[in-house]
Amino acid sequence: MRIAAVHTHVLEAALSKPFGWSFDNTRVRGACIVEIVTDTGLVGWGECYGPARMNAAVIDGFRRHLIGADPMAGEALWQTLHSRFRDYGQRGLVIAALSGIDIALWDLRGKALGVPVHRLMGGPLRTRVQAYATGTYRLEQGDPLDYVIEEVRGYVEEGFEAVKLKIGLDLEEDIALIRATRAAIGPGRQLMLDANHGFDALDAIALGRRVADQNIAWFEEPVIPEDLASYREVKAGQPIPVAGGECTATRWGFLDILATRAVDIVQPDTAAAGGLTECKKIADMAAAFGVRYIPHVWGTGIGLAAALQLLAVLPHTPPRHTPREPLLEFDRSEHPFRQAVLTSPIEHVRGWVDIPTGPGLGIEIDRAALARFAAA
Repeated sequence: MRIAAVHTHVLEAALSKPFGWSFDNTRVRGACIVEIVTDTGLVGWGECYGPARMNAAVIDGFRRHLIGADPMAGEALWQTLHSRFRDYGQRGLVIAALSGIDIALWDLRGKALGVPVHRLMGGPLRTRVQAYATGTYRLEQGDPLDYVIEEVRGYVEEGFEAVKLKIGLDLEEDIALIRATRAAIGPGRQLMLDANHGFDALDAIALGRRVADQNIAWFEEPVIPEDLASYREVKAGQPIPVAGGECTATRWGFLDILATRAVDIVQPDTAAAGGLTECKKIADMAAAFGVRYIPHVWGTGIGLAAALQLLAVLPHTPPRHTPREPLLEFDRSEHPFRQAVLTSPIEHVRGWVDIPTGPGLGIEIDRAALARFAAA
């Protein structure tokens, strides 16, 4: 069996309500879907995180190194692409494109052998995971104290026991919204904060100290990802556990983060940090350093399926009799084709998601949806 073709599908859809976060906003959702076809007709699917058209352009550069290669040799192909392109990016677009290729190759290998990816990776350690709801983006109209609170109450009604709140826009407004959100979801549910690196260390520390009484599970991306010194300041200067890593890639990128104890929780995105091959290595490193690993997930059902396969084999940290289980990020913001690309969408039941057990990623792609949402 050999790789016969590598296709990219750039998808795009307008939002009914544009939304924003600490440093940007969007009117569309986009994705770059990877399709790898073998000479036997077997197909594997992957997804890249980031600007879809740019992801597709990088994959154009990968193609000549993939055509004719053995898709079962995933580690060799990962090392070949990483070595040949490392001069042009150790994270960002190059590694996101590599991630999409890697996920598709795992899907292919699972299908070729008739088993789910998590079986190939040595699992499962778990067959379902608890999800937390991600949303609470800022709309162009209305008061966040009204529409965000209505949104999180909806998550509680759906059965979610954990909710992540977007902050990082204005310190005083954020503090008021955090307190209102805690009151809305009640004292027993987990509440996470995500600043999308909207603060400097001083403001992040001030916020952490002032909302510490709200029982916050973690404070995500308080400062810009390049500034590990500020991460360490925030971690030392306030009591809420610090999370980060969605903008970082590969084991080398996470080495300093782990070795210097810059965060309490690492959050690599499987579609951005190097794919399933590399994220399993990062997870094992995190376990060795005693740092929790909770994947970042923000894409279509393909990226969600990849994250679930990884979650099935994440090591327990620590490996005790009643271990703490990892969580799944479950994006609830508007996304017209998140689930449409799958013939059978991945859904939660009262905040819990089963890990797919079909061959490969355990999903089937709706080609009509790929055509319907293809970017102009």
